[in-house]
Amino acid sequence: MKRILFVFVAMLASWAIQAQDSRLAQQYFQNGEYEKAAVLFEQLYDANPQNDYFFDRFVDCLISLERYDACEKAIRKQLKRDPKNLPLYVTLGRLFEQQYRDADAEQQYKEAIAQLPKEHFAIIRLANAFTNMTKYDYAIKTYEKGSEILKDNVSFSFYLGDLYRRKGDTPKMIDSYLNSLATTPDRLPTLQTTFQRFFTDEDYKELQKQLYVRLQQDENSIFYTEMLAWSLMQQGDYRNALRQLRALDKRLRENGGRVFQLAQIAAGARDYDAAIAAYEYIVEEKGRSSTFYLEAKREALRCRRSKLTEGYAYTREELLVLQQQYESFLSEFGRSRVTAGIISEQAELEALYINDLDKAIGLLTEVIEFPNADPILVANAKLNLGDYYLMQGEVWEATLLYSQVDKAYKEDALGNEARYRNARLSYYDGDFQWAQAQFDILKASTSKFISNDAIDLSVFIMDNLGLDTTAEALTLYAQADLLVFQNKFEEAFQSLDKLLKDFPAHSLEDDVLYLKSKIYNKKRDYIKQAETLQRIMEGYPEEIRADNALFELAELYQTHLNDPEKAKELYEKLFIDYSSSTFAVEARKRFRIMRGDKV
Repeated sequence: MKRILFVFVAMLASWAIQAQDSRLAQQYFQNGEYEKAAVLFEQLYDANPQNDYFFDRFVDCLISLERYDACEKAIRKQLKRDPKNLPLYVTLGRLFEQQYRDADAEQQYKEAIAQLPKEHFAIIRLANAFTNMTKYDYAIKTYEKGSEILKDNVSFSFYLGDLYRRKGDTPKMIDSYLNSLATTPDRLPTLQTTFQRFFTDEDYKELQKQLYVRLQQDENSIFYTEMLAWSLMQQGDYRNALRQLRALDKRLRENGGRVFQLAQIAAGARDYDAAIAAYEYIVEEKGRSSTFYLEAKREALRCRRSKLTEGYAYTREELLVLQQQYESFLSEFGRSRVTAGIISEQAELEALYINDLDKAIGLLTEVIEFPNADPILVANAKLNLGDYYLMQGEVWEATLLYSQVDKAYKEDALGNEARYRNARLSYYDGDFQWAQAQFDILKASTSKFISNDAIDLSVFIMDNLGLDTTAEALTLYAQADLLVFQNKFEEAFQSLDKLLKDFPAHSLEDDVLYLKSKIYNKKRDYIKQAETLQRIMEGYPEEIRADNALFELAELYQTHLNDPEKAKELYEKLFIDYSSSTFAVEARKRFRIMRGDKV
């Protein structure tokens, strides 16, 4: 018993000494003290002849010390001891390359491949040895020879794909990666991640070309169809991706889940036509039995609304068709807390686009009165209802609703939004000092948009409140601003023209132009809006509206006026000339996207 204990303690002591020597040898190696490191690694290797790491480090030290003869002797000795260790031939070849003996090195590499056994692991091990030396052609030859020996053309496909990727041979890379799916379909997400990281648009086209060929040979291949749909989606071709997923959905008799997911992605990318087509497929083909039926109808309706309201031109007839689609949805699914979100959306359509404020108010009142309705949805309905009352001139009703939300959500973003709208109402009413005090508090709001709007109005009031003995000019401007909010555009124009006439050369001139540009935007007169914003840029480059005008003009050229080069030029001007502007970061981002950068 004592002898066994003694042997065990001795072994522990030996392991501890070796661990200490290993750390010390590694430290010497990292510090470039190769002589000292070589001594220790040789001792460690002699004590552990099966440990490749110690031997490889010993060889590295000898090569660094240019002790080539000793190094060759050590490698050959190890080869004699372990002739099946084929990576040793690669190590010997590396030594020869250090001595510019390229022909001898080539001979060693070929010898290693020639001796490949019928062992999967041995093949991978040799290929990895070549790969670590960036000798990708030899690694490829290793796998090709291994496939031939094992009579297996697929097992090494994934590794070959990785090697062709490193070489930059895209067609062969894709071919090899796709071959690997035949035996391991679960590898599909891994390949998608790889393609997403390294592919260009041209690479995706090559992938699609190869997939179409494979699908002609095997049209029932699920993973090739999935990969094709995914690649089309990466390029924003949601229509053709839908065609593939629709076929897959029918073939597998699924419930439309893949198609629904595609619809959501297409909607997020604002390809509303593709999204609507996908949602309609679920509604028409899957019917009420599908778990996605209700959501598909709801989301299709939202896409139709977004397609219209975000578009550059729409007619009243198109708005009325959309209105009827909302009514049809509510007739089918009923009016309850479940459909309250759709009712709120219809209210916005009625108020802001069809201009039927009474109907919008009635719809939101209905939402607020639903028992057990989502409290967040109800709070948002109250905020919008307050806006619609304000548009009708019902100031007391508006402030009452804003205050209810403020009280219920004091520590929440909704509370900040309610306080902002109440402060804005005070500004419209001419109570500038109280409004500015509230805007100053809201500057620290967690919501970026509330904070930016609060800063704008706070700075605007501060700049213009103390310039005259009275606040008459600012009062006129605030009244015009309210008229714009109420969509009373002609009255707003009259009020602004009166301000310019009664207060010539006033500091509000650029603000008057800016408010007029907002009116032109609401009227969808984008040419006049652009002309007005251009006047601000040219005539008032140092005023507080200059960066706003510049950003909005760039956005106008990007979206409505179809001049991306002009938009890019203006975005660049903004982040260079107005680097401290709150729009500078977004302008730089859009400029880079339009230039083709990956952001």
